[in-house]
Amino acid sequence: MHKQTIASLAEGLRAGEFSSEELTRHFLDRIQRYNGQLNCYITVTEEAALAAAREADRRLRAGSATVLTGIPLAHKDIFCTDGVRTTCASRMLDNFIAPYDATVISAFKEAGAVMLGKTNMDEFAMGSSNETSYYGPVGNPWDMGRVPGGSSGGSAAAVAARLAPGATGTDTGGSIRQPAALCGLTGLKPTYGRVSRYGMIAFASSLDQGGPLTLTAQDAAIMMNAMAGFDERDSTSIDHPVPDYGAALEQSIEGLRIGVPGEFFGDGLAPEVRGLVEAAIRQYERMGATVEEIGLPNSRYSAPTYYVVAPAECSSNLSRFDGVRYGYRCEDPVDLMDLYKRSRGEGFGAEVKRRIMIGTYALSAGYYDAYYLKAQKLRQLISDDFKTAFEQVDVIMGPTTPTTAFAAGDKLDDPIQMYLSDIYTIAVNLAGLPAISIPCGFSNGLPAGLQIIGNYFTEARLLNIAHRYQQETDWHTHIPEAFE
Repeated sequence: MHKQTIASLAEGLRAGEFSSEELTRHFLDRIQRYNGQLNCYITVTEEAALAAAREADRRLRAGSATVLTGIPLAHKDIFCTDGVRTTCASRMLDNFIAPYDATVISAFKEAGAVMLGKTNMDEFAMGSSNETSYYGPVGNPWDMGRVPGGSSGGSAAAVAARLAPGATGTDTGGSIRQPAALCGLTGLKPTYGRVSRYGMIAFASSLDQGGPLTLTAQDAAIMMNAMAGFDERDSTSIDHPVPDYGAALEQSIEGLRIGVPGEFFGDGLAPEVRGLVEAAIRQYERMGATVEEIGLPNSRYSAPTYYVVAPAECSSNLSRFDGVRYGYRCEDPVDLMDLYKRSRGEGFGAEVKRRIMIGTYALSAGYYDAYYLKAQKLRQLISDDFKTAFEQVDVIMGPTTPTTAFAAGDKLDDPIQMYLSDIYTIAVNLAGLPAISIPCGFSNGLPAGLQIIGNYFTEARLLNIAHRYQQETDWHTHIPEAFE
């Protein structure tokens, strides 16, 4: 059962080939067997999962089920979940039991999906390798000596190893697409404001966006049908019509205009990844698409822009974790200032502290204009580049990451090199655009990803384009040998 997609599992449940309880037990058994080596789950909610599965079976028998009813899923441990520990992979929230459900969690509960547990991640979503977690690093199922990507590395590893048929992630600068590429999955980052951020613990509020990590584009469409929509509790949510994301999956891509930015194929891109991405684009040409080179001249500023904007917002958002109201509190503080300093000093990890300090500096008196304001101006120029490009083409294609999965520990002591892992994904978040990463081949046994960027609210079209490619190729069907 673990080799099936969400779509095929849903058909099996409706046909009575197996029950949700049987399916859930199967995945729980796999989690018990493999999570010790992968470390992709922080919390496994076995009792609640089985109870939800039994309720799903009642709904299935009563004929009141949705496509997701009875489907086991995993959730990144950044989404508040009522009565369940929600840690953000940080010591700061190690003892935090969320008192309510995030909108995304509520949506899947209403659809009848079963939550298997909460997945590991980079602490407060800050990282590109899933090595900054308080609970230890996550392994890549394709090679346990390599990273799965971050910050949604736990979700990606769980789906790649078939410890869940699908999982939620969040993407601030590439944190769904990058682990999807490194683990051989489909990962969709929706338009900013498309998926509610209510109950999703904030890193950088103008960049964060939730989305699905799945085996196929069809499965991502199924999850998006539950996740997307306006939420009045989220001030950044956009009231825009929500399509049926699966309705146009089979649409022809004849005449699709693909833009290929030269800036994405320069120095730093591994030759083997470049070859796989170019082969994927040629496949689209054989399917009837046309390709033209475009320019995104300001994209070269995306990394420095992002690493001013994101830390500035992180500095503001994480100021709430002070040891007073909830979360970690130091022992025996001598006064209020000591409580603040030691609670934050002991509760946050090194990467979180680094970004808080960078962001506080960028926002401080005398530096705001020089750094933060200038970064926001560059952000607009980056967005304008995409606007110009989409006047010529329908989608933009290129690599998701500059290399395949790198060895664990390789970049931990070099933050700049770690940050450059997201060099092709960051601009999308700065502009608020949707983008998807899909598997496009293997190099030395490690998967590589093709990134497809669309205009605002074109997720359905991106899923259609990805789906048609997956009908012509089988990269998305490969399973890591150790987890078959």
